Formats: sequence, C-alpha cells, structure tokens
Amino acid sequence: MQRTTGQLLMLVVINAGLLLVGAAISGGSFLSPFNLQSMAGQLPEIGLLAVGVMLAMCAGNGGIDLSGIALANLSGVLSAVIVTQLIGGDGANFSLAFIAIALATGLMGGFVNGFLIARMNITPILCTLGTQLAFTGLAVVVSGGRAVTVGSPDLLSRIGNDVVAGTPISFLLFLGAAGLIAAALRFTPFGLWLMLMGTNPKAAIFAGFPRKRMLIATYTISGLLSGLSGVIIAARNVNVKFDYGSSYLLIAILIAVMAGVRPEGGYGRVVCVVLSAIALQLMSSLLNFGGFSNFVRDFAWGLLLLAFLAFSRHDLAGFFRAARPSASTVRLPRAPG
Repeated sequence: MQRTTGQLLMLVVINAGLLLVGAAISGGSFLSPFNLQSMAGQLPEIGLLAVGVMLAMCAGNGGIDLSGIALANLSGVLSAVIVTQLIGGDGANFSLAFIAIALATGLMGGFVNGFLIARMNITPILCTLGTQLAFTGLAVVVSGGRAVTVGSPDLLSRIGNDVVAGTPISFLLFLGAAGLIAAALRFTPFGLWLMLMGTNPKAAIFAGFPRKRMLIATYTISGLLSGLSGVIIAARNVNVKFDYGSSYLLIAILIAVMAGVRPEGGYGRVVCVVLSAIALQLMSSLLNFGGFSNFVRDFAWGLLLLAFLAFSRHDLAGFFRAARPSASTVRLPRAPG
C-alpha cells in the first residue's frame, strides 16, 4: 500500500513541478488554455499504447507488447484503403465504417498475439517483435508504401480536433478507455486473475486460473487499444502511413516503467500510467517551448526514467524512518568487560 501511494504521490509531484516550471519560464503562457488543449490532444495516441503495454507486463512471464504502434498504423492504413474504395466521400458513414474497421483490425491483431503466446507458447517479446514486423509489412503492402489520404470527414475531424468543455474529445476518449480498463482491473475477476497470474504463475495454474484464456484476452484488449489509437492518429492527421510514430514503442515502455509497472508482472495501476503519460507530454512540450532539440528531450526522459527506477527500487521513506530511532526502542545494557 505504501509503495502504491508513494508512486502515485511522486507522479503528482512531478506533474505539478513541470507545470510550475513551465509557468515560470514562459511567464504563464505555458498554462494558457490553447497550449494545454494542444498537449492534451497529442497525448491519447501514445497513452493508449502505454496502457496496452502495462496490461501485457502485468501478465508476467516477461510479457510485453512490442507491436502496438505497428498495429495502430495497420489499423489506420487498412481501414483507410478499404473505406475509401468501398464508400468514399466524407460523410458520417465514412467515419463510422473507418472506426469499425480500425477497431476490428486492432482486435484481430491483438487476438493473434494472444493466441500465439498462449497456445503456441512463444515468448511474448519474440512473438510481438515478429508480429510488429508482420503488421508493418502488411501495412506497406496494403498502402504500396505511400501515405493514404483520409481527409477530414466530419466525425473523425471532430474526434481529432474539437473540444468539449475546453477539453479535446480525443483526450476524453483516452480517459474513458483508461477508466474502463481501471474498473475492470479493480472490480472484476479479470483484474484479480491477471495480477495473481503475474505474481505467481505456478500458483495461478494450480488454483485453476484460465491462464491461456487470460493471456488471449489481455493481448486482445491491448490490440483493441492499438486500434483506437489508430483511429485517433487518423483523426488528427489528413494522412495515415505505415511508419507513423516510429519512436512510440520505446516511449510507451518508458511510460509504463515510470508508472511503476513491474517488468516481472503482477502490479500496475492505470491511474499511474495516465499520470506518467501526462508527465512525459508536459516535459516534451516544455522542452519544445524552450527551443531545445530532440536530443535534449531524450536526455531528459532518460534522467526521468532513472529517477523513477531509483525511487521504485528504494523505499526512501523507510530509509529515513530507519535513520530515526524509535521512542519504543529498548536499549539493552552492555555486558561488563
């Protein structure tokens, strides 16, 4: 409980500190509604991938999903090609069909990952590395290696650009999806089984947990989140392409690690992943706002990662408690001589 509270508190402090620093160096313009909306609009596509990485890591046994951004790009490219040829135009039917095909593609891609890992006993990191290459190659074949034009159909354009009560719709979708995942982990048997399976796989097997079905369900949900990320990417851009967001994979893993997700499995909180994603977005925007290069941004992200790893490895509060003698400590007399 102390570790959970400490991780959450640290993320809140980091976010508050970044906001204060941004306000100080910009004279307050960093906190302008336009800048905050811009940052919130950029966050969902990578945040959804990070939640998917968290789920795979919680499953244990070295679980991880390296195919997230590749599947997101495939979802957008395949949906754009099919809908453009079959429907065309830019009406509501185009947008609805695009969303449905993109989500279905993400769902099927995640199911393939889960099936290969659970039924074929392929190591997760190798399996998702292979499917990452397969998804990217399929997107190249489908698109001919070129960007596919989606345009600005009304519904998709609203998702990517409009705001509700001052908050981008895409950010609200991200929060809604994250909230559903958090509720499932907290209040359903799925969450209990997933965490226990990651904590002690052998005990979970002897307890009768449906391990194979859990793995398939976990990676399928991760794939669905990738499909939703593909929808938001298409909604924010006129075109979709097979190599969009080439750095997103490492950033998604970084977000999960910063959020305190255990690589060995068994622990992860969605709220910490959300706050971690916000912290990275704030830092990225702050460095861009200050005119720093991408190399400085990568250096800062590396320092932040090291700081969180150090915090998660050492109980700082426990260290200070140990350094302070307890009033209840009984001092034994020293033996003579």
